[in-house]
Amino acid sequence: MSLPTLPSGWASANSEGFVAHSAFTSPVKRQIEPVGPGFLAHARRTLRGRTWSEDEKEEAAKNVKQVEGEDEDADLGDEPEDIEDLEREAKDWKSQDHYRVLGISHLRHRATEDQIRRAHRKRVLKHHPDKKAASGSKLDEDDFFKCIQKAFEVLMDSNRRRQYDSVDEAANVEQPTKKETTAENFIELWGPFFDSEIRFSKTQPCPSLGTMESSKAEVEGFYAAMYSFDSWRTFEYLDEDVPDDSSNRDHKRYIEKKNKAQRQKHKTEDTARFREAVDLALSLDPRIKMFKEADKKAKEAKKWEKEAGAREAAAKAAKEAEEAAAKAKKEAEEAAANKENAKKSKEAAKSAKKKNKRAVRNAAKDNGYFGDEAKSADIDIDLDALLNRIDDLALGDLAAALDGADAAKAKATITEAAAKAGGDYAYFS
Repeated sequence: MSLPTLPSGWASANSEGFVAHSAFTSPVKRQIEPVGPGFLAHARRTLRGRTWSEDEKEEAAKNVKQVEGEDEDADLGDEPEDIEDLEREAKDWKSQDHYRVLGISHLRHRATEDQIRRAHRKRVLKHHPDKKAASGSKLDEDDFFKCIQKAFEVLMDSNRRRQYDSVDEAANVEQPTKKETTAENFIELWGPFFDSEIRFSKTQPCPSLGTMESSKAEVEGFYAAMYSFDSWRTFEYLDEDVPDDSSNRDHKRYIEKKNKAQRQKHKTEDTARFREAVDLALSLDPRIKMFKEADKKAKEAKKWEKEAGAREAAAKAAKEAEEAAAKAKKEAEEAAANKENAKKSKEAAKSAKKKNKRAVRNAAKDNGYFGDEAKSADIDIDLDALLNRIDDLALGDLAAALDGADAAKAKATITEAAAKAGGDYAYFS
């Protein structure tokens, strides 16, 4: 590779006025890969062994497929036409399955308007009379194409589609029976049934059946919503066609009245059918049984706790009564014992007092009235007066002091006691 020509006015490092602003960076080795649509096309031709013309032809065909929407319509599937629909007469379009005619029976009420348009386009591209004529069919063999157009008209009109969805039996899920329902398969059987029914609810989102792990509040909320279910389902699609001929107005009114009565009958029957289904599901729901058993156990536990409290209170009261009775008995026994002891003590004190008085009196008598028996009567009077004056303690001390005393000591001891006691004594003054 030759270097480009230097620009005019370029000055070398040796030239006057040259200024170096920075130094060259060190060289780096990098790996360079070819990119871009040109290289990709070259690689595609090389890998697949195509010539320029062959590759252009393949890419053009691929672009045509993308324009026709083959990749875009992958969500529509490739549902084949039903032989019954292909052989149906155009005038019998009302009895057809509109979703099946358009090839979206797997989507049904879940199909969006965009999906309905694309499904209609696919069917039209295949069954248009002009295309049929090009393949050798007769131009008047267009019944299925007319059925396609009718299906598109009904499903693209929100009101008419609502009427058709109300009676679309192919979208309904058969109600499970009591015999086939078990605690293990309840959610599996009844979940799809309620999902197909709640699409008619005026209130959205509508609660679902839930799972076996759903809480009591969620399950009760679901059944409350089902018992107050307000359905938008209508049955106008089943109406008998009203004749356009206005000449017979009475017949027209009769048909309209008959259609109204039939719609009301269908509505009443459908409401009763759904209510019976909810009743059956509620009676078979194993979660309700679990909740009832849990509530029963909780009530029993609460009752047991309450009774346990009552039993504990009764036992406590009985124990307290027993303790009170034992205490009262003990107090009574102690009182009786104290009374008996007091009585004995009193009798002992009384006996001791008598003994002490006798000892004091005998001290005078045994000592010959201190050698003065002529005054024995006065001495006895004075002793009685002294004994009545002093207390029991002093009497005991006096008796003890007189024990074994001779006449002189006895007289002195009595005289001293009389002096302490005070009073008038003829002999011991």
